[in-house]
Amino acid sequence: MNRNGNDHTATRRQFLKTSSGLVGGLVLGNSLIGMPNIIKSFNKPNSLINGVQIGTITYSFRELPDQSAEATLKYVLDCGISAIELMGDPAETFAGCPGNPVPMSSMAKFWRKRRDGEKLTDEEQKEWDDLQAQMKAYNETVQVWRSQVSMAKFEQFRKMYNDAGVSIYAFKPNAFGKNNTDAEIDYGLRAAKALGASHVTLEHPGDDTHTLKLGKMGKKYKIYVAYHGHEQQTPTLWDTALAQSKYNAMNLDFGHFVAAGNPDPLKTVMDKHDRIRSMHLKDRQMPEHGKGNLPWGTGDTPLTAVLQLMRDQKYKFPGTVELEYQVPKGSDPVTEVSKCLEYCIKALA
Repeated sequence: MNRNGNDHTATRRQFLKTSSGLVGGLVLGNSLIGMPNIIKSFNKPNSLINGVQIGTITYSFRELPDQSAEATLKYVLDCGISAIELMGDPAETFAGCPGNPVPMSSMAKFWRKRRDGEKLTDEEQKEWDDLQAQMKAYNETVQVWRSQVSMAKFEQFRKMYNDAGVSIYAFKPNAFGKNNTDAEIDYGLRAAKALGASHVTLEHPGDDTHTLKLGKMGKKYKIYVAYHGHEQQTPTLWDTALAQSKYNAMNLDFGHFVAAGNPDPLKTVMDKHDRIRSMHLKDRQMPEHGKGNLPWGTGDTPLTAVLQLMRDQKYKFPGTVELEYQVPKGSDPVTEVSKCLEYCIKALA
């Protein structure tokens, strides 16, 4: 296997395919019919495997120091990925969003403590309150920027990625929560459309009023609103939202679904496939085994089975590699996402 997730056999197949196109053009005469398309696609990634689009969420590269649009594109290309779910920061920074002065590593430390039910010391509580105040002020600055920004830079971002061979199927800015204004939600949907995305993604809000509003706003731009879930996922989590609007949809996380203890994850995919806009892929353990997030092929998640189901049933939603297991010492996120793509190639062969 090489770094781009293609084995030597796949490389030979691609060479033969390209060669056949060249010969076909030559046979048809000096006009070389077909040559422009061959040249246009030369040296671009292709992670559409036997009809199944494998992508990645750019969150997978969060540990890398450069989060710019250009660096993020390079990470994606180095993995051999041709379609992505795009987090908000690379696109918004490219479009001129003010930088966040709040140290997010410090925020993450407190989020983990609060999630795990740890009590904060008086000093920690004071630091947490200060960080929250800074974050509130920054969010207000971003609101103003979002209300004024042109979509031209998002269109430019899309062109840069598309020209490199990478399409954007989903966009995930921090713009669709219950604390966001209607103007911010509208902005997020317009930006998604400018980027060429078919849907936006967000954490399921657990609020029927909010999902009703988002479904109505998604209809305005014909952009689907796909709700992501963690261990709160059950086969019925999305039912109310899906009934509210055809523009409400699912961003199923298959690994978290297994870690939540749901007994038949493949059945949920089969039952809901027509409402799934994209599905996150990771390998987690079932509750009785500790719920670990592990390198692919070592957990309890039936990744090969679900990939082959997508292939055999010709489901059109992409499978999104989300790197959440611990990156091994001496490796890096690009290498690990490449390994996940290799897993998909083998499973779908």
